[in-house]
Amino acid sequence: MQTRKATPLARTVGETATDIWNDSCAIDELEYAIANGAVGATANPTIVVDNWKKDPGHWSDRVRTLAVEQPAWSEVELGWAIVEEMSVRSSRLLLPAFQVRGGRQGRLSIQTNPTNFRSVPHMVQQGLRFSELAPNIIVKFPATAAGISAIEEATASGVSINATVSFSVGQAVAAAESVERGLARREREGLSTETMGPVITVMVGRLEDWLRVLTERDGIVVHPAAIPWSGVAVFKRAYEVFRERGFRARLLAAAIRHHLHWSEFIGGDVIVTLPSVWQKRFNASEVEVRPRMQDPVEPWIVDELRRRFADFERAYEPDGLSVGEFDAFGPSVRTLRQFISSYHELLHVVSEALLPNPDVARA
Repeated sequence: MQTRKATPLARTVGETATDIWNDSCAIDELEYAIANGAVGATANPTIVVDNWKKDPGHWSDRVRTLAVEQPAWSEVELGWAIVEEMSVRSSRLLLPAFQVRGGRQGRLSIQTNPTNFRSVPHMVQQGLRFSELAPNIIVKFPATAAGISAIEEATASGVSINATVSFSVGQAVAAAESVERGLARREREGLSTETMGPVITVMVGRLEDWLRVLTERDGIVVHPAAIPWSGVAVFKRAYEVFRERGFRARLLAAAIRHHLHWSEFIGGDVIVTLPSVWQKRFNASEVEVRPRMQDPVEPWIVDELRRRFADFERAYEPDGLSVGEFDAFGPSVRTLRQFISSYHELLHVVSEALLPNPDVARA
């Protein structure tokens, strides 16, 4: 009987220090991902709404059941109950990896309310609740000015964090420093940090998206080969800084747009989170699975990006953005707007489940 050949993503996890996560909390997608080496999963408001749309009948029924059980709940409480249910259900599939690897793998990432991106207490309070849902939950906080403070407070309280809405070396470093401060506070108090698994995301594809927006908005002419390397260059620069400074958080690459956002990070002690569609493409590809994390981006590409885009320079340099500038950085604004819009869409579908349109005949 022939043994099935390991897929490229399974080989990535099995043969290198690089981990693969599933960029969704949908059960069917997570089962495929785990079968092909994935050791974690993530969710955000957009992912949650997409998951709802895959099975609207089930989630609408769940809302109506919860509404009967909790008659005083508004669509806000009901919406977050659905988010938590989706997350806990998926976290169970990852629990074996979490137990075997002592928290380094097997995490399910759940995001705090994106509308609270300016409120430290609201983010921390929600993060503490999420961390109690399952032992392998990791909580997303945005790398905004308030989010950086919230990351320290949550870490000090024992919450494993995932910094999101992050596109620059400066944001990644600030988040990692915040984690270190939180861990140090726990250690001074004699509290354990051994099973904590903080992660710092760089949304490599969303930085690339922003530079493409700038080319159209501002009429910038740039070498066509340069922009696809922008997120790669920032991620590799952040990785260098993390190793130099000994940060305990791991970097995570998100917002995949092409295979460079996986293949160029192979070999690094990092995480790459992939939507199911990209997992299947990469597993069917002939891209060679070999370490490339230490391979530098061609200097002419970095120079071209620096000359053409002030925002690439700001993203690439460790001191390119101050914490006070994080909230107004173009990719941050675009992503927060999308996450908040998706959150409002979640509340809308919950309301539709509670109050279906009487003008439309039911099937």
